[in-house]
Amino acid sequence: MEVLFCHDGPLRKDEQGNYYGTAHNDDTFKRYYNIADNVSVAIRVNDISKSEAKKDLSKITVSPFEVVECPNVSSLKGILIKRKKTREIIKEAVLNSDYVVVRLPSVIGFIGIDFAKKLNKPYLVEMVACPWDAFWNHSWKGKVVAPFMYFATKKRVKNARYTVYVTNNFLQNRYPTKGEYVNCSNVSLNNFDDSVYYNRINKIKNLNDESKIIIGTTAAVNVRYKGQKYIIEALGELKKSGIQNFEYQLVGGGDQSYLKSIAEKHNVLEQVKFFGSMPHSKVFDWLERIDIYAQPSRQEGLPRGLIEAMSKGLPAFGANTAGIPELLNEDFIFSNTKRNIKEICDILISFDKNLMLYQAEINFEESKKYNKETIEERRRKFFSKFKETKS
Repeated sequence: MEVLFCHDGPLRKDEQGNYYGTAHNDDTFKRYYNIADNVSVAIRVNDISKSEAKKDLSKITVSPFEVVECPNVSSLKGILIKRKKTREIIKEAVLNSDYVVVRLPSVIGFIGIDFAKKLNKPYLVEMVACPWDAFWNHSWKGKVVAPFMYFATKKRVKNARYTVYVTNNFLQNRYPTKGEYVNCSNVSLNNFDDSVYYNRINKIKNLNDESKIIIGTTAAVNVRYKGQKYIIEALGELKKSGIQNFEYQLVGGGDQSYLKSIAEKHNVLEQVKFFGSMPHSKVFDWLERIDIYAQPSRQEGLPRGLIEAMSKGLPAFGANTAGIPELLNEDFIFSNTKRNIKEICDILISFDKNLMLYQAEINFEESKKYNKETIEERRRKFFSKFKETKS
C-alpha cells in the first residue's frame, strides 16, 4: 500500500541524489507510515547551491521513500507554462497510490485533489496556512494571485471528506469543511523542563533599569510578510523618545539588505543584529539567551517559532494574524493596520518585571498543550479513520 503526499515544497537535492528539507523532514514524513507502508512525495525539488550549507537542512532518511519531482508551478509563469506537464506527472503518481495526503495551500496540492477525486482515490487535506494572507501581503503579483488561491483552497477544503487543521479556530473558520476534521498542530514539542522555566524567572528577576532587553524573531529575513520591519520601525520610534535599551536579534536565512535599509532609515542599525541561519538545536540555546520573542508576521498557520519560544518561558507578543491570537493574550497582540507601530511601542514599554514574570508563567503553561505525544496520538486516530475509507 502506498500513500502519496502532495505539496509545492520545495525539497533540496545534492549531487549524490540525497534529499533535504526544512519544514519537510523525517518527522513530517514518518506520520504517513501510519497510513501505508510506502510513502511517495509529489513536490518541487531544487538542487542545493554551493552557497547553501547542508548543516542548515534536514536530510530525509525515512524508508521506503520516493520523490516524484514536479515542475515549479508556484508562480503565475509556472502555472501557465508548466501546468500541463505537472498534471501528467501527478496523475501518474495518484494512479500508482492507494491514498493521497494533500497539504494546502499549494498548486501541486490542488492538482493532487482533482486527480484523487477523478480516479476515486481516498484523500485527506492538511490545512496549514491562509493563502489569502500569504499572497496578499507578499507583493503586487501576490495580490493578483491571492483571490484565485483563496477560492481554490476554500472550495477544495469545503468538499474534503477528511481535513487536518493546524490551528484551533482560525483556519477552521476561514476555510470550513463539510467533512470530518481535527486540529493537530504541525508544531509538537518533546521535552518540558521546569528548570528552563525557573532559569527564565531568575533571568527576569536579575534585570534592572540599565539592562539591555533583547527581542528575537526566527524567520527568513528576505520574506517581507514575516514582518520584522515593523519591530525595527518601532525601535526607531522608541529611539526618538530616548528609549534605546532594546536590541532586536534576527535568526533566519536570506538576503538581509532590505531589513538593513529599514534599520538605517530609522537610525537603529546598531540595535539590529542578524544571525543568519542557525541549526534547530542552536535556536533553542539562543531562545534561552533573549528576553522577549516577537512574531510580527502577516501570514501564518500556527507559528512554530512562537510556541518554541513559549516553551522556554519567554514573554512574547505578535501580530493579529492566523493562529497567533490563539496563543497569546489580546494585550500582547498588535493589529495589521497603520496603528501597528504605536501598538508595538506600547507593548514593549509595558514589559516591566512583573508583567514579564506573569507572561513567562502563562506562556510556559500554554506551550505544554503542544506535547508531541498528545498531538501525534490525535493525528494517528484521525489517520486510522481515514485509512478505513479505502474500499
